[in-house]
Amino acid sequence: MEKITFQEFQDIFRTSERAFHLELRDDYRVEDEEVPFGKWLRGEPDDFGWRVEWLSFIKEVTTRGVVVERARVVTEPHTDYVRWELALDPQNIDAGEDVRYLPRHRVDDVVLPAEDCWLFDDDRLVLSLFKPEGGSGGFACEYDPDLIRRYRDVCNQIWSWAVPYAEYIAR
Repeated sequence: MEKITFQEFQDIFRTSERAFHLELRDDYRVEDEEVPFGKWLRGEPDDFGWRVEWLSFIKEVTTRGVVVERARVVTEPHTDYVRWELALDPQNIDAGEDVRYLPRHRVDDVVLPAEDCWLFDDDRLVLSLFKPEGGSGGFACEYDPDLIRRYRDVCNQIWSWAVPYAEYIAR
């Protein structure tokens, strides 16, 4: 495993045709999200300025033709954090992401990997690292072909079962 910078992470996006993000946690403690998440919990307005850079980047790569897919495996009933993600997802979708959800109970017999990941073109694995308290720990490339194959198999299975955002929230 090799840690990479955020710039290197973005460079992988720019040289890929497909970027698949697998999210496995019901709660995150990402530092950049603490204030906006707190505002949302209190019902306060948000100008979403903190999201502009990421959403602009996603719009850039999807406009160039990169397919960006995000699958979230979530516990039901939802945590506050997942409810917040559901509220934010229209912005991701407008930027060009295909966002889907899969209830955790539907994957009881699947051995999920330990870390969230980004899988690029089915053969480049970037793990999302987290600190013990849940804060962001950056990204790391993983080169083990067996681990890449395992993640690819799980990602493909999760994606085939996951429910598109609009259908999921309509339930």
